[in-house]
Amino acid sequence: MSLVLEYIIPFLVILTILVFVHELGHFLVARWNGVRVEVFSVGFGSELFGYTDSRGTRWKFSAIPLGGYVKMFGDAGAASTPDGRLREMAPEERAQAFHCKRLGQRAAIVAAGPAANFLFAIVLLAIMFMAVGRPFTPPEVGAVLGESAAAEAGLRPGDRFVALNGRTVERFEDIQRIVQLNPGVEMQAVIDRDGEQITLTIVPHRHELTDRFGNVQTIGRIGISRSGVEAVKLGPIEAAAAAIEQTWITCGMILEVVGQMIGGSRPTDELGGIVRIAHISGEVSQVGVVAIVNFMVMLSINLGLINLFPIPMLDGGHLLFYGIEAVRGKPLGERAQEYGFRIGFALVIALMLFATWNDLVHFRVVDFVKQIVS
Repeated sequence: MSLVLEYIIPFLVILTILVFVHELGHFLVARWNGVRVEVFSVGFGSELFGYTDSRGTRWKFSAIPLGGYVKMFGDAGAASTPDGRLREMAPEERAQAFHCKRLGQRAAIVAAGPAANFLFAIVLLAIMFMAVGRPFTPPEVGAVLGESAAAEAGLRPGDRFVALNGRTVERFEDIQRIVQLNPGVEMQAVIDRDGEQITLTIVPHRHELTDRFGNVQTIGRIGISRSGVEAVKLGPIEAAAAAIEQTWITCGMILEVVGQMIGGSRPTDELGGIVRIAHISGEVSQVGVVAIVNFMVMLSINLGLINLFPIPMLDGGHLLFYGIEAVRGKPLGERAQEYGFRIGFALVIALMLFATWNDLVHFRVVDFVKQIVS
């Protein structure tokens, strides 16, 4: 009962909100483009409960609460593959069918899901920046640890970062973000020292960090502390601009980490799945509202980005097909699309299994099973 209350319920609540936001993006843009939406489902499988609205859309919660879908008129199923009956439809029916809409309309409907996740993250961040404040720390070195990368590079207390690794630095958080993503990488730092700009070479030391949720990551550290920190409350316009900037930066960080995993410079065991997300959901729910909101922001951005990957079955896969259609002047053949969706389904399942395996190793379930078997 404690496991259910502390971990599973917070996980399901957070996931349900994010899935609802994602599917609502598809739903609203589909309705705006005259597409009849037959089903709006949070979850997969058998329906638990729901209702049908005045336009004929069935809103429902389903038995497997690990995602959701919007089924539009003309879809063969939840994966949005074309229904074979499209050619037999009357003109008034074709006018409401998703696959009979113009290419731009279909692309907008598909892209609306990830866009809704990004917008949701921006709104949450903006509210946080107005209500609680945005953390701000000047990019000034408060102290330098002995035998650290900073000491080896010649950094001193009072030095102010101007740029690092070719990127402009405005806050201490910028330094942390760049350093953490580049363990063992030689970087050039432009420093303001007593009004004079100098360039230093810094190589962050590799460090294995275990966060409060038990996740282990390899990050870079240079061994400096900040000179001070404060939370600055922003007005609506400033908060919106800062939220957009933060969402953009977070997208870049996630893509950089994915690129490092693909390139082999970052271990893939950092990739977590449902079990780890559920664990973190339970932990942040016990910390407080700010932690919950920050986690939802990060998860919403991840959900938006993942769905834009060019893998059939995901929104990005549909957009890839539409891009090919725009170049060819006609859609791919049904058989090509069918094979594409099969490959995409296999890739998605393989990724889920791999991430779940990482979770089982992370929480020592694999070791426990080995001990029982041996």
